[in-house]
Amino acid sequence: MADDARAKTARIDLRMTPAAKGLLEQAASVRHKTVSEFLLDNALKAAEETLSDRRLFLLDDAQWRAFNNRLDEPATENPGLKALAAAKPRWES
Repeated sequence: MADDARAKTARIDLRMTPAAKGLLEQAASVRHKTVSEFLLDNALKAAEETLSDRRLFLLDDAQWRAFNNRLDEPATENPGLKALAAAKPRWES
């Protein structure tokens, strides 16, 4: 994830045991980073990994053709969805 030029103003505060803090400090030191840098780098990697299957699809040629064929099919009637779209939102009731 690319850093942008905007100021870093958002904060996350963590409470942990002294042992957990010591472990993080030791690991950060090995990587020649501050604890904040170490936590941010590793948390962002974990977040990207967690979300990757929701952002990226890897398909072979046959799967890609099948996917596109499904997209090209005409939409089917969905009475439940139609009713939901026509319903007045609760905040307007």
